[in-house]
Amino acid sequence: MTPPVFVGIDVAKATLDVAVRPSGECWQHANEPAALLALLARLQPLAPTLVVLEATGGFERGVVAALAAAGVPVVVANPRQVRDFARATGQLAKTDAIDAQALALFAERVRPVPRPLPDEAACALDAVLTRRRQLLEMLTAERNRLGLARTPVARQIRRHIRWLERELADVDADLGRLIEQSPVWRAQDDLLQSVPGVGPVVSRTLLGELPELGRLSRKQIAALVGVAPLARDSGTRHGPRCVWGGRAPVRAVLYMGALVATRWNPVIRLFYQRLRAAGKAKKVALVACMRKLLTILNAMARNGTSWHHEAAT
Repeated sequence: MTPPVFVGIDVAKATLDVAVRPSGECWQHANEPAALLALLARLQPLAPTLVVLEATGGFERGVVAALAAAGVPVVVANPRQVRDFARATGQLAKTDAIDAQALALFAERVRPVPRPLPDEAACALDAVLTRRRQLLEMLTAERNRLGLARTPVARQIRRHIRWLERELADVDADLGRLIEQSPVWRAQDDLLQSVPGVGPVVSRTLLGELPELGRLSRKQIAALVGVAPLARDSGTRHGPRCVWGGRAPVRAVLYMGALVATRWNPVIRLFYQRLRAAGKAKKVALVACMRKLLTILNAMARNGTSWHHEAAT
């Protein structure tokens, strides 16, 4: 029997470095549509068990789409996870060719599970949400600069802030239109917003950034977002639990949602007060509220049921 074949592809703006295990074969293609056909022509006869790439901020999308359309199992891995794996194997040097080999070894040893790729509508929603975050970051930076700016520069900054605010309003309108155009998303948006503390920004971020909502267990969804407490024990030492990793955009909106929910959501408010009365620090109690809110939303999305006070307690 032939051994399974694993492929790692290091994606750059202009090039694709490919490494194959266990043969050790390596080559390079240009990262352009015409070269993707040559890549597929060379990979398909190998019948790879798994192809792994890193998320590179968008440069990998064309490759992933071409591989998925051809029926090749592909995974887009977290770059930090792959880099930690490479260091653990003693590989400290970093070049495109070395990275491709590390990705192929990661595919062979770790074997991450391929997930269904988001459809065009989900990609469009994610792109608009990303643009909204970028506008908010620019707005924050300009408002911070305004406090120290002198008169001629301050006038320009104010003008830029007004433009950014108009752009942000347009992006919010685009988000609303995308949700309204999809009956499924519209129903999910209404369902999520039925929870006190969950507004349009929280709901739409969950729809775009967390498509797994309702498909995983409460422990899995908490770990995926990064609100699950991680143990730090060694021998007789029992360290404090902490949260780490996960999807930062989802955590950011969950934080604001939980903050509002501690005042206006009866279930989350009582939960928060009970934790504070037990001596928990404010931030620890708030992270626990984020996890509880996410658990409630996950159960609602799985069962297709709207907010019910008694059912959520």
